[in-house]
Amino acid sequence: MKKPVYSFTLLVLLLCGLFFSFKQPGYEHPTLAIGAQAPDFNLPGIDGKTYTLSSFKSSPVLVIVFTCNHCPTAQAYEDRVIQLTSDYKDKGVAVVAIMPNDPQAIQLDELGYTDMSDSFVEMKLRAKNKHYNFPYLYDGATQSVSHAYGPIATPHVFIFDKDRKLRYSGRIDDVEKPTKTPHTQDTRNALNSLLSGKMPDVATTKVFGCSIKWAEKASWHQKAEAEWAKEPVKLEDIDEAGFKTLLQNKTDSLLVINIWSTSDGVSLQELPKFVEMNRMYRRRNFEMVSINALDAAVDSTGRTMALTVLKQAQASFINYNFTGATAKIRAAFDPTWPGALPYTLLVEPGGKIVYAKQGAIDAAKVKKAIVDDPVIGRYY
Repeated sequence: MKKPVYSFTLLVLLLCGLFFSFKQPGYEHPTLAIGAQAPDFNLPGIDGKTYTLSSFKSSPVLVIVFTCNHCPTAQAYEDRVIQLTSDYKDKGVAVVAIMPNDPQAIQLDELGYTDMSDSFVEMKLRAKNKHYNFPYLYDGATQSVSHAYGPIATPHVFIFDKDRKLRYSGRIDDVEKPTKTPHTQDTRNALNSLLSGKMPDVATTKVFGCSIKWAEKASWHQKAEAEWAKEPVKLEDIDEAGFKTLLQNKTDSLLVINIWSTSDGVSLQELPKFVEMNRMYRRRNFEMVSINALDAAVDSTGRTMALTVLKQAQASFINYNFTGATAKIRAAFDPTWPGALPYTLLVEPGGKIVYAKQGAIDAAKVKKAIVDDPVIGRYY
């Protein structure tokens, strides 16, 4: 189960397509110029309200942050945006976040650092989980507001004065990783200048984060699906000793082990969920493993049936066929387990089981458990 080695730079480029300047060759969505008037908008918020530019007319300074759920950089800055909002709310500063991505343009392998994509429903969940103290608006349907402002990446900050003219455009600060201390508080510096009646010393900075998922990227899904369909699906035998070794997890990856059966309806319904997880996280320290544990798997008919099901689901991860009675796999794992299938485990390197669920899983909870595990993580 040795995984290919990806350099930090290559991984970043593959997953998020980082942009480090305001002008890219062939870039078709120009960024709003300093001094320009704030384009108006009419967008739904996750709180059920509709927001326009006039919704913030009582605030002398307006901060618009283009951000999203799935981007690791955006997640790394969530707490800082929350703190920024809290620190400046009594100083006449309004903060609003706009999600610019078309959810249909986001590919599964771009979700390796998250448990949620950027749909409106998932925005509501993310805001609830993180206790957002600012409006979070959805522009994914038309991206008309994002086209007008031209954010380069998520997050991208635009700060407007009382006349709603753009006075700062760029990053929040200069350190992405939340465990480190920034050297330059660019957004706070700009706010402090405006609140004291001065223009910011630095009006623009380069931004870093995940590229905006414009609608024209949606066609990439068809290409990705065609490539996934070509991936080989294999089924290898594993015995009781092999299963015990698997549970020891001598790899550096987080293992998701799904023990299933071709005769179990829940198992068959859930297989596509595990295929999706594999496509999301397989570029990380992650490995998806399925084990067909039907007693009939010891004969060729049962094995053939299992392989057929796996191929139909495009389950191109590690698949095992347990060559023994189901009772033996129970004994090898946990004698107190009643033995009903499916059974799903998350196993950290060294064999620590951090999640175990008999029966149907909640896929959202499993994804959260995966990305919140220190073996995986939400940040670079």
